Amino acid sequence: MRNKYVLTAVLFCVWMLFFDRHDLFTQRHLQNTLDDMNAKNKHFQEKVKEVDKENRELSASEENMERFAREKYLMKKDDEEIFVIERKEE
Repeated sequence: MRNKYVLTAVLFCVWMLFFDRHDLFTQRHLQNTLDDMNAKNKHFQEKVKEVDKENRELSASEENMERFAREKYLMKKDDEEIFVIERKEE
């Protein structure tokens, strides 16, 4: 340990690993955050593809749009009645 270059290198490594603003623990936390964000990005990209597909299907015909409105928003024509049946979950 009498060599000043070795001592300087060791102190520099200790400083960079534990005391610096970009220390090892911060970098690991940031990498985990980045991995989570990438997973969420992939999930939302898949959801966007699903919604685009559904949008294309709905805009393809008037019947598809009416079916969607009836199923999702319980819309009806003037001469129709809607019965909503709910299942009891045990």
